[in-house]
Amino acid sequence: MTAEAFKQEAQVVRPQLISQARRYLGDADEAEDAVQDALLRLWLMHAELTSPMLPMALTVTRNIAIDWLRKRPHTEPISPMVMEEEPAADPRTERILAIVATLPTMQQTLIRLRHIEGMEMADIAEITGSSEVAVRKALSRARQSIRDKYYKNRQ
Repeated sequence: MTAEAFKQEAQVVRPQLISQARRYLGDADEAEDAVQDALLRLWLMHAELTSPMLPMALTVTRNIAIDWLRKRPHTEPISPMVMEEEPAADPRTERILAIVATLPTMQQTLIRLRHIEGMEMADIAEITGSSEVAVRKALSRARQSIRDKYYKNRQ
């Protein structure tokens, strides 16, 4: 496909790509950015593309949107939840935070960094000077300890 043909076809398919990206991402600005990334990737291989470009463009846009969704944090900070519910905070949250306070210092730190601050594993590993594998394992142990204490005291 020539550069001129690519530009013309990109103008035609852009609205459909934005619509698809918005369905995945739920945000117009993010959808625009995802489509820009998709069109850039398609431009880099425009010499090998054939017309119509729409099926390939839709696939690339979908994959980029899914990648972006995977990179979004899956946790929500506890602090704002507690602040909103003062003075009658959720007793379960208070109980979990009390259990976290009884954990060894390193486990407390990891739980707070991951679940309260919402940090990524790589960033936590860098801060603590550990590997990502070690951080994941320690977090798993901390979560298991919290779970055990939560259900042990519940019965």
